[in-house]
Amino acid sequence: QVQLVESGGGLVQPGGSLRLACSCTTSGIIVSINAMGWYRQAPGKQRELVAGITLRDITTYADSVKGRFTISRDNVKNTVYLQMNSLEPEDTAVYYCNADLTTRPKYSSTPLYRDNYWGQGTQVTVSS
Repeated sequence: QVQLVESGGGLVQPGGSLRLACSCTTSGIIVSINAMGWYRQAPGKQRELVAGITLRDITTYADSVKGRFTISRDNVKNTVYLQMNSLEPEDTAVYYCNADLTTRPKYSSTPLYRDNYWGQGTQVTVSS
């Protein structure tokens, strides 16, 4: 069983900063974090990709956050971060962590299991 635990959301004034974190935990062993990303969903809007990072640290960003947000990962901690600077009211949304993971049982090298997982979401509100 895999869980993605998010933290770091909250209320911030326009122009402020927040850092989100998402940690992967499992009852087995994480063999590979193939990709991780942050999505967001504002009220009345579809969920959209904000930023993603691959196994080889290739990053991608939504045009609306380029130059303001930075995604990074800590492979030892199985954690991905989203540093958000120069926040705008339009960034207000629930932010969801997503991970493409390969796992295996704790006491066996097989089977390998690859699947896609979502966190529970964390609210980010940008308002004065």
